[in-house]
Amino acid sequence: MESTGNMSRGNMLSGAEAMVRMLQAYDVKHIFGLCGDTTLPFYDALARLDHDIVHYLTRDERHAAYMADGYARVTGKPGICEGPSGGGATYILPGLVEANESSIPVLAITTDVATTSRGKYPLTELDQVALFKPVTKWNASLDDAAGLPASVRKAFRTMTTGRPGAVHLAFPFDTQKITLDEHQVWAEKRHTHFPAERLLDSKDKFEDAAAILREAENALIICGGGPVISGAYEELYKLAELLEIPIATTVSGQGAVAEHAPLALGVVGSNGGVPSTRQIVDESDVILFIGCRAGSVTTERWRSPKPGVKIIHIDSDPDVIGANYKTDVGIVSDAKLALAELSKCLEGAENRNNGLVRAASAWEAKVRDFTALATSSDTPIKPEAVIAALMNALPEDAVICADPGTPCPYFSAHYRWPVAGRHFITNRAHGALGYSLAAAIGAQVGRPNATVLSVMGDGSFNFSCGELETIVRYQLPVKMFVFSNKTFGWIKAGQNSGFDKRFYNVDFGQTDHAAVASAFGVKSWRANKPSELRSVIAEVLSHDGPALVDIISQPLHEANAPVSEWVA
Repeated sequence: MESTGNMSRGNMLSGAEAMVRMLQAYDVKHIFGLCGDTTLPFYDALARLDHDIVHYLTRDERHAAYMADGYARVTGKPGICEGPSGGGATYILPGLVEANESSIPVLAITTDVATTSRGKYPLTELDQVALFKPVTKWNASLDDAAGLPASVRKAFRTMTTGRPGAVHLAFPFDTQKITLDEHQVWAEKRHTHFPAERLLDSKDKFEDAAAILREAENALIICGGGPVISGAYEELYKLAELLEIPIATTVSGQGAVAEHAPLALGVVGSNGGVPSTRQIVDESDVILFIGCRAGSVTTERWRSPKPGVKIIHIDSDPDVIGANYKTDVGIVSDAKLALAELSKCLEGAENRNNGLVRAASAWEAKVRDFTALATSSDTPIKPEAVIAALMNALPEDAVICADPGTPCPYFSAHYRWPVAGRHFITNRAHGALGYSLAAAIGAQVGRPNATVLSVMGDGSFNFSCGELETIVRYQLPVKMFVFSNKTFGWIKAGQNSGFDKRFYNVDFGQTDHAAVASAFGVKSWRANKPSELRSVIAEVLSHDGPALVDIISQPLHEANAPVSEWVA
């Protein structure tokens, strides 16, 4: 055994050392986090031990969790974040909420006061288990050092199996120092990636679903994030081709199918859907939901599809099936396995759904409306012009991380993804501003050779701009685009449409975001006119380091945004 410094005791490890070795055993290569006094033994173990884990020091625990989230989405491996007790634990919580509800495995390790100090009013005391219980798939406090390895194994098993999700481990100060036998340190390697231990429902369920699909004449597939998480790209398109069924996605489901594929319909729902896609949903006689919760945004408050349509629902979470629509066949399965099995049951079936014509017609209408706006020379710059310029310039392997405000509906509706896979990331579960910049850092670490973009509104920029220092310190070549319109645009648009234009407390001052970024050491530009976009984007993409463009853009309440309902 290699030397581990003064705390080594033959074949004994301190709790902090054991945690490092457990993470190493699970092939963890990157951790995102922020130091605190309760973290000192853990950091010391990371400093002393020989391992290949890279720790990224962040400027905020919330962003550490968002980085772990973005990292997990592009790598298929659990994301790891850490932070100290007290305020650190409360700051990291928003990232756990988002990851858990988005079915993304993130492990948060928050160090804690010593167990012997509890109830004595030590600084930063907090009941961390109670705090994280409602927002994680599982969480525990490592009060017993001897049980630490088993708890870490349970954490990895829980977050990668069934419906993936977030887990949390509180790591008391004294547990970090108490010793345990190193022979307890081992990993279940099948839980180093997700989804692990994929589920497959009984064969009769698939035969029942196939019988309904054989009789359909206007069937539609609607994919949530499940097929992307599962990597079910080939299986999805094979099934669609068998019966010529169009494939729609939710915002989270983008990437399930290449949107230039003949059967691809694009995004449906109140955020990113348009009248031509809504019509396809409303005219369908069978809806096949795959890895999709059929929530308020996807269904435009459960109005589209209309009640009464035949529903087949595939999901790894049994609680989702039948929650919002009467379901004719519910299948509790991994998307990849389920689609392959369903295709077997449909071999030789007749193509009766006219999906090629339906999908092409919807795209034609959408592109026609988009082009008229994208080619406008009006100022402030229309968001559609930015989308068009990026589509013409970005490589196929680009990863775009979008905040949920101004950027999300435009990228969801109009950016036509050329290849299937995880290329679009946004926080659709809870929609907190300030997500995209941190998620882009995690995505860049996870895919170091990809072109990674963070697109955000100016409201989001001010939530997260401290992490510009992190980007510069690690020389991550993230490309950032700020839609600058001096308002919390989504809320102002809601006031515009539903509250008689009573614009109350949603506007703020103009910030020179390019100057701010430049002060951090980021190469920066400002774009004031649509004619500047092409050359500026070319310069950004050719720059070999981090870069930012401040785009003076049209606010949402004045735009023709692809949003049918601002309060979903």
